[in-house]
Amino acid sequence: MPSGLPSGTPPTRLAIAKDWWAIVSDVPLEIYGSAGLERRLRDLEWVGGVALAHERVVEHFFSLRGATVVPLKLFTMFSSAERAVSELKSRRGALVRTARRIAGAQEWGLRITRAPERSARSRAAPARASSGTAFLAAKRRARDAAAERRAAVLEAAESAFDALSAIARDARARDARHEPGTNPPVLEAALLVPTSARAAFAREARRQAAACSKAGAVLTITGPWPAYNFVQPSEDAQ
Repeated sequence: MPSGLPSGTPPTRLAIAKDWWAIVSDVPLEIYGSAGLERRLRDLEWVGGVALAHERVVEHFFSLRGATVVPLKLFTMFSSAERAVSELKSRRGALVRTARRIAGAQEWGLRITRAPERSARSRAAPARASSGTAFLAAKRRARDAAAERRAAVLEAAESAFDALSAIARDARARDARHEPGTNPPVLEAALLVPTSARAAFAREARRQAAACSKAGAVLTITGPWPAYNFVQPSEDAQ
């Protein structure tokens, strides 16, 4: 059994219904009460420790054969065990639908970025333009080539997502995020892949990685993870 949350007791099972349990841990009110928690949420190191402990518990039960884990958000808390049982029983319908949606499947992450361009220093320096017209023509060619590379990367990323989504039970592309650095992801997605299709998914991922590389992109697959991104129904499914 993995350790519980920092400053809390080790996790234990709380019976909700037949073959349904909540994995819970008691936590001290002086730390996890509204006043204490608000103050500690500004401490990123502390929050990171709590998140890591939470993740260890989720992944421990996720790794058990035959178990379907519906992960709840970090800092999901109830005032008592009775309140937890009552609240989760009231959500039974939604929890059953979620469990059916993710049962026998794993979440995999997809991330596609542009490959680092070959350094211009490694190429022969272009001849100095003989005229203003030649200079502008060279600039236009370089701009057009860059646009073609961007289009090729985007097309490869979309093709990879479509091909891998066809194997997955569900797939959700994430909204574009502004990240520090000069090479933000072209595409990020989470895919819910049946364990029975894991080998086919891996083969297709290798094919798409090769296609992306040819187009000037890098495809990265991470996982398997608990189905964090699929515990809520997609908008299309509602």
